[in-house]
Amino acid sequence: MSHHPYLKLTVIGLLILVGVSLELSGLLDVRELVAIAREYSQHWWLIIVLILLQALLFSFALAGSLFLWIAAPLYPPSMTTFILAIGGTLGGLGAYLLSRYLSLEWRQKIENTHGYRLLQSQDNFYTLFALRVFPAFPHAIINYSAGLLGARLSHFIIAALLGISIKSYLYAGVIHSASNELSVDLLLDFGVIGPLILLSLVSALAVYLNYRLANQHT
Repeated sequence: MSHHPYLKLTVIGLLILVGVSLELSGLLDVRELVAIAREYSQHWWLIIVLILLQALLFSFALAGSLFLWIAAPLYPPSMTTFILAIGGTLGGLGAYLLSRYLSLEWRQKIENTHGYRLLQSQDNFYTLFALRVFPAFPHAIINYSAGLLGARLSHFIIAALLGISIKSYLYAGVIHSASNELSVDLLLDFGVIGPLILLSLVSALAVYLNYRLANQHT
């Protein structure tokens, strides 16, 4: 394996592909999972189980976002936000470290190229935050790309906590109030996605301004 860095990149690509496909395909029966979780919702340890399962799935680019639909009907938005923010950030960290390990040899080969330095120079909080809050943007792509490019860990963790918290709180409020009519259409209302898109655009503008300022000083 040590002589085949691109084989490791292929593994990362396949993990992301499988994870995104599962998340978008709707193959998993959310209603059945909610029914199972509801039987144990009075137990405090279910919160820990949901966090750990979500972290495990996100670490391997699987459908961790599924837990929004499980937690939101059972808990108030504040608790759902806590579950998703902690689980999503821990899972993101796992994916970040895994992709960083698998891509080590590849990065050593190209880290001095202009293209890699250009991509890595865009590693900042605003870029990561803009991607986190943008509606329906797959977390697997953010997590694994950050590891591939060696994004600053502090930026990655803070952006994940804030971005997932804001998005989760907005989504959880809608799902919790309409828990008997679970549908992705609930999250497509402009009143829900509008603030997220605005936050993402403002963050993207900050990325652009930061890039221009950096170029002026070089």
